[in-house]
Amino acid sequence: MQQDTFSDAMSSINNAVDAGNKYATISPTSNLVKNLLLKLQELEYIGVFEYVEDGQGGKFRVEVKNHINECQSVKPRFSVQNEEYSKWAKRYLPAQGFGELLVTTSHGLMTHYEAREEGIGGKLLGYVY
Repeated sequence: MQQDTFSDAMSSINNAVDAGNKYATISPTSNLVKNLLLKLQELEYIGVFEYVEDGQGGKFRVEVKNHINECQSVKPRFSVQNEEYSKWAKRYLPAQGFGELLVTTSHGLMTHYEAREEGIGGKLLGYVY
């Protein structure tokens, strides 16, 4: 039973990369998963993706590039203040300036670099590098 669509999406992408597959299928879908895919596409970790209606909530077919070493969700969803991003980056990212933390904020899903520039905190959802 799938209860966390964000975590399932991150696992599907990570499994496709580990298996060497060119495409990953993510289901069920949600607006958060769509925003995740748009952010990963903007960061050039994935290629194009398309929504496929299957009568059961739909699914995304995602072109996976080999630029991802690891992407995982973080549980529990820690609250992060603006001045704490470096602490969480040290905890989840392999090196300074390498990879991104994914944070949901009042301005939407963004990386910790974007959130730091805007001076806002949020909830830590996951990381990718």
